[in-house]
Amino acid sequence: MNLKKKNISRNLVTAIAVTLFFACKNNFEEVQKIGVLQNQPVGEATNINLKYTEFEEDSVKLLANLLSPSMLDYSNRDFSFSEFPEGIELIVYGEGNKITRIFADYAIVYNKTDIIDLRGNVIVATHEKDTLFTDQLYYNEKLEWVFTNERFTLKRLEGPTNGSGFDSDKEFKNFQMLEIDAVFEIDN
Repeated sequence: MNLKKKNISRNLVTAIAVTLFFACKNNFEEVQKIGVLQNQPVGEATNINLKYTEFEEDSVKLLANLLSPSMLDYSNRDFSFSEFPEGIELIVYGEGNKITRIFADYAIVYNKTDIIDLRGNVIVATHEKDTLFTDQLYYNEKLEWVFTNERFTLKRLEGPTNGSGFDSDKEFKNFQMLEIDAVFEIDN
């Protein structure tokens, strides 16, 4: 009887081992699908009208308004971001209702750094009619600062200036231009 129990136990262990062996197959395609799903956005939105506000005493102050046809939310990533594949219009409100408008064909907002990466036909127009044109521009929401290392054209009342590298506050009051190529008129 002891031999019979050993045979049953041996057969049972063998059956379980064979079942496990054939059940564990290499399913690389399934593993790849999981990776693809992790790279997908966790949310999609259309016709975005996002308002950035802050409390000031007993009222709410509007700081900026972001408009876009679509947004993809990648907050499922370690370094989360929101993507605007169809472009944005960002309206930044300054003191005394002074408005600066920023347009771009494409944008990414990095949530942890409050940096907006604007790309493609970027235009920044201030309330004083100064206008910056470039292919890529970064906007720091906290500092309200714009900067680029790309080629730019700055159109002001005094005339246009071209160059590579631009760094400024949102109203172009305090700015630096690198590698400029422009004609300057000097009074004697």
